[in-house]
Amino acid sequence: MIKSIKKLMVMLLLVTAYTSCNQGPTLQTYYVDNELQPGFSSFDVPTSVVNVEKVEMTDEQREAYNSVDKLNVLTFVLNDTNADDYKVELDKVNTILKNPKYEELMRGSTAEGRFVVKFLGESETSIDELILFGSASDKGFAIARILGDDMNAGKIIQLGEVLQNANIEDSQLNGLTEFFK
Repeated sequence: MIKSIKKLMVMLLLVTAYTSCNQGPTLQTYYVDNELQPGFSSFDVPTSVVNVEKVEMTDEQREAYNSVDKLNVLTFVLNDTNADDYKVELDKVNTILKNPKYEELMRGSTAEGRFVVKFLGESETSIDELILFGSASDKGFAIARILGDDMNAGKIIQLGEVLQNANIEDSQLNGLTEFFK
C-alpha cells in the first residue's frame, strides 16, 4: 500500500512538473517547426550584417544597437494553391500571440494589411524578444523576432534612422525583400 502511494506521488509530481513546463506553443517552437515546410521561408540575420562603423549614432542608439543579438524572420508566402494553409497558419500564429506572456506595444492596419508589435521581457525597458508580426491577405505573413538582452523598445525604435544610413549586406536580406515584392 505504501509503495502504491509513493508511486502515485511520484507520478503526480512528474505530471505536475511536465505540465508546468509546457506552457503551450511559442513563436520559437512555431519557427523551428515550420522553417523548412512548404510555403515558408526563414532566415537569421546577425547584427554583424549591418555595418554601422561609419554611421554616427547617439549614445542611446549605440546602446540599443549593442543590445540586439540577431533577427529571426519567418515568412509564409501566399499563392494560388495554399490559401487554406495560409488561413490555418495565420490562426496558429494569432493564437500563439494571444498568450498574455507576449505583451503588446502597438497594433495597426494599413491598406496592405495588419501588423502588431509585441515583446517578451520584464518591461518595455527590459526586453529579451521584440516581435513584429504583419499579414497581408494577398501576400501572406511575416514574423520578425528581434532577439537580445535588456533591449529598450523606445531606443530600438530610434534605430530606424541608423539603419537607413547603414551599409546592409543585401544578400542576407533576400528572403525579406522577396516577401515584399
